[in-house]
Amino acid sequence: MLRITDTISIADWELSETFTRAQGPGGQNVNKVSTAVELRFEAARSPHLPEPVKTRLRRLAGRRWTTDGAVLIAVQDTRSQARNREIARDRLAELIRQALVAPRKRIATRPTLGSQRRRLTAKTVRGTVKSLRGRVTASDEE
Repeated sequence: MLRITDTISIADWELSETFTRAQGPGGQNVNKVSTAVELRFEAARSPHLPEPVKTRLRRLAGRRWTTDGAVLIAVQDTRSQARNREIARDRLAELIRQALVAPRKRIATRPTLGSQRRRLTAKTVRGTVKSLRGRVTASDEE
């Protein structure tokens, strides 16, 4: 059981872990021990997450979201399998916590009168600068 918040927790059947050999440093041990962890969470089929949370989770997960609706988290940070497993579960819990927060609706505002005037004066100044960049004629040289 993975606890996300006081109200939401993920059942063990929704999580599956596979262990592979990690890349990087580790000496002779790296060739023998499978310390890298790949945590798979069946998010689309999870009864514990509401639909809006699932859609936000899908957007937040990005490339970690598979076509069959699972979230894959791969961790090979440490040489310890138990520590990598703990890190993977923490990352999944944090990702779900981020998906739980609903974004606030944007309230449309009108630009102030002062900002509109500043914008228009800046445009006219820029326009005059550009118009003065034209070709110099014989009458302008005198």
